[in-house]
Amino acid sequence: MPASSHLDRFDLDIVLRDASCDMNLQPVRRAIAALCIGVSVDDAYLSVRELREAVSLVHENAPGGRAKLAGILSTQCDDFQRAIYYCLAGRGVVEMAEAMDWLLTLLKARGRIAAWLSRSRVRRKDLVSPYVAEAPDGPLVSASPDFELGRSWFVERGPEAY
Repeated sequence: MPASSHLDRFDLDIVLRDASCDMNLQPVRRAIAALCIGVSVDDAYLSVRELREAVSLVHENAPGGRAKLAGILSTQCDDFQRAIYYCLAGRGVVEMAEAMDWLLTLLKARGRIAAWLSRSRVRRKDLVSPYVAEAPDGPLVSASPDFELGRSWFVERGPEAY
């Protein structure tokens, strides 16, 4: 039987669906995998990568790091990055970074598969957007780069750490 008959209408979200239901994964990883289901291949990867870079800049106390993160979180048109960030917020910067690195591995592989399917002219299932509105309709974060970091950003979790 030709391979194309098995791959007809390939589901690019299958790995994300599996990860979102895998009880062997940390709940936060299941949650961020679920947030990516239906998000376009390029948008998901590039958005998570941009967020990961901003978190690294803040963690490293790099100039402009807080402004970059504040800009991402206050963007009028992007609930996706806010959803990923707030799913991870408060868990410590190391766990946040590791979870995003794990997610980026999945999303990069998803992109490679999408490219291979396209080159091979194999049809894939349409991604169904998880959004019901064209624009965010909730409150936005302030764009001020002077925001305070909570104690989850610091190794020591006591009140004197921040």
